[in-house]
Amino acid sequence: MSITQPLPRAAEPFVEFASLLRENGFSVAPEQTMGFIEAVGLLGPRDMNDLLQAGRAMFAPPPERRPEFDALFRMKFLGQSIPVPASGPDEDELLVGEEAAGDSEPPELDELNEAGGEATGSEILSTRQFAGVDDIEALRRFRRVARERLPVRRSYRRAAANKGDGWNMRKVFRQAVQRDGEVIELPKLRRKLRQRRIVLLIDVSGSMKDQTDSYLRFAHAIAQAGQRIEVFTLGTRLTRITRAMKVRNRAQALNLVSGIVADWDGGTRLGDALQAFLDIPRFAGFTRGAAVLTLSDGLERGDHATLVEAVEKLSRLAWKLIWLTPLAGDAGYRPETAAMQAIMPYLDSIEDGSSVSALCERVLALRQEAA
Repeated sequence: MSITQPLPRAAEPFVEFASLLRENGFSVAPEQTMGFIEAVGLLGPRDMNDLLQAGRAMFAPPPERRPEFDALFRMKFLGQSIPVPASGPDEDELLVGEEAAGDSEPPELDELNEAGGEATGSEILSTRQFAGVDDIEALRRFRRVARERLPVRRSYRRAAANKGDGWNMRKVFRQAVQRDGEVIELPKLRRKLRQRRIVLLIDVSGSMKDQTDSYLRFAHAIAQAGQRIEVFTLGTRLTRITRAMKVRNRAQALNLVSGIVADWDGGTRLGDALQAFLDIPRFAGFTRGAAVLTLSDGLERGDHATLVEAVEKLSRLAWKLIWLTPLAGDAGYRPETAAMQAIMPYLDSIEDGSSVSALCERVLALRQEAA
């Protein structure tokens, strides 16, 4: 006979909040409820806003129902009597849930808001709602061919081959044992090919507001097609969103990102954010031998010296350091800001980042440069 352990009193409000969400038409899995409780315990929230951010991250309400989610939160935890319409999930939401089932797991808790540090004391923190999807056809074509056309590099592991740069001595000795010491052939080995890591650094400051949505949809496409992709956002903070981008369904992935990144459309502190990136050995290690693509207009408002120092370090670590700016969509574009002129010597190129199509073409061209 099994004895069910009673629910701790401290956890009851959080379980009841999950039940309240279900009653009002939100899709809530038991794993999300447990993750919410664990997130609260790990964060050690200092105020109710921390609880709200943990709830948004774990339950990932659709952008159009975010006000309703917040109202239910205030009603449960703040005792506010706010009428909330109890509408069930629409057909699109049900399709999203089915498509994301299986191998698409939500990001782990310790990486949901993995920030390298605040880049400045003055910030504009907010969440974001993503606009309608554009450039669908360009992204569809990109995902269809990207797996075979992303850049590769030779790894240190070797495999049997007809032509190679080394001898397969293990096979030679095995054949010699089988044939009484006679060696009939000399099999060879060659180094295996491995996808080269790609690191995307996406500027989400106010000056990039019009491009941010397209850039994140592109980041999701390449994260799905590639095996060694890292994605970070830069603004007044540094935030790693790689785990969120690994969620197969694009709508769910962007919903997660909207709750993870706090500095949407805020100030621009690229130098401080990049320096924070390099100060974390794990993050800096991602760039070693990688193709690093910075998607930004380069309108730095911080100290130019910090930006120059960070870009110089990146150039020494990366295989390619490419700056993709929407301003380069103009054929007559020339970097005019002091920050861009200062970092030009350390960049491999400054290229067009004005559209999803341009980004896709540039990434696919890396394969030929790696050959």
